[in-house]
Amino acid sequence: MSQKIVNVVGYAKEQNQFVVKAQNFDIRISKNEDFPELEGPSPLEYVLAGYAGCINAVGKIVAKEHGIVLKSLQVELSAKLSLDKYQGKISNERAGFSSIEVIVKPTSDASLEQLKDWLIEIENRCPVQDNLVNPTPVSVVLFKDLQAVEAA
Repeated sequence: MSQKIVNVVGYAKEQNQFVVKAQNFDIRISKNEDFPELEGPSPLEYVLAGYAGCINAVGKIVAKEHGIVLKSLQVELSAKLSLDKYQGKISNERAGFSSIEVIVKPTSDASLEQLKDWLIEIENRCPVQDNLVNPTPVSVVLFKDLQAVEAA
């Protein structure tokens, strides 16, 4: 079994934009109602963008394996979200998306049956989809003055 560790580090100083280092890239995250001058996608838009990107990457791999020529690929995602939990108004509902709709639009000479099989394999192999539809253990650790404390 081969595994890969994926790491990112995010930071912000005072009221500055939140920046995440991923490999050698800076990902800027904004959309904070308190600071409208900071421009950029929200963390939730990045989740959807990551999902679309994963469908694209896995889709190209699977197409090559199946001998499908993709002339183009468009992936549209739309998600529903209640802001009440996020804004602290209620506590008895999920803070995350209540649903995500994915529309995949390949341009290809492949048959509809081939494309259906292609899409099923993408869904089975896409790591981002796997993390969205299955529980993933998450541990959160708080560091204060070089002391680590596991969050409850």
